[in-house]
Amino acid sequence: MKARILKFLPTADSLVKPALIVISLVFLAVVLIIPVVSVIGYAVSKGLDVYLAALRSPDTIKAIQLTLMTAAIVVPLNTVFGVCAAWAIAKFDFRGKQFLITLIDLPFSVSPVVAGLVFILLFGSKGWFGPWLQQNHISIVFAFPGIVLATLLVTFPYVARELIPVMQLQGRGAEEAATSLGARGWMTFFRVTLPDIRWALLYGIILCNARAMGEFGAVAVVSGHIRGLTTTMPLQIEIMYNEYDLVGAFAVASLLMMLAVISLLAKLAFEALGARRH
Repeated sequence: MKARILKFLPTADSLVKPALIVISLVFLAVVLIIPVVSVIGYAVSKGLDVYLAALRSPDTIKAIQLTLMTAAIVVPLNTVFGVCAAWAIAKFDFRGKQFLITLIDLPFSVSPVVAGLVFILLFGSKGWFGPWLQQNHISIVFAFPGIVLATLLVTFPYVARELIPVMQLQGRGAEEAATSLGARGWMTFFRVTLPDIRWALLYGIILCNARAMGEFGAVAVVSGHIRGLTTTMPLQIEIMYNEYDLVGAFAVASLLMMLAVISLLAKLAFEALGARRH
């Protein structure tokens, strides 16, 4: 009986690998590939001229500009925060470290809509700081600053969470050796720490940028959906879809999807380059 079982095991093992591959491919085809092809196909179904005309409309151009401007502000800020937070958590011991890690992970577990409501509570007309902001003619909610703040809150864990395990794995030996040789804090970081984390840092920046451009929930709450002023690309897609401009909605969606694909391809390229360097 035992011999029969042992004889069967290689056959079972040989079936597991292709079965897992087939299941994964079928799942990806149903959940990812077919929807992506459908979006692109519908976007160009009325012809390339209609597709390009939808992307050239003034409201769509404003939405694209606002999305890129938001990402251009949010990603550098999150990069600075992520590096500082990861460096503190991985390289130093201090009271409240676990609490800081929990706070960094919080946006992963909290709905983006709740994140948007936080800024309504703080900066809305009836919020904590709303009356003072109105008296000084400062607009945060239903304006560009609110969009930046909401996107910043939702995306700030990405760089930090990419760096923390890498820096913890490296340990503190190299930095301590550099310090013992007279190197100061920032010199130690740029000469010792940064070269070892540069690939993880690039991955975190790419992921942060992709999420910043695609954020919907938090931005939808704080933006007010003012066409041409506070509509990012995801919000523009929703507006066009609700107005039954399906070709326009799918055209903008395809552009947003292409930006995400470019980000992921860049991530794969950096991963391959990093593996080759190592």
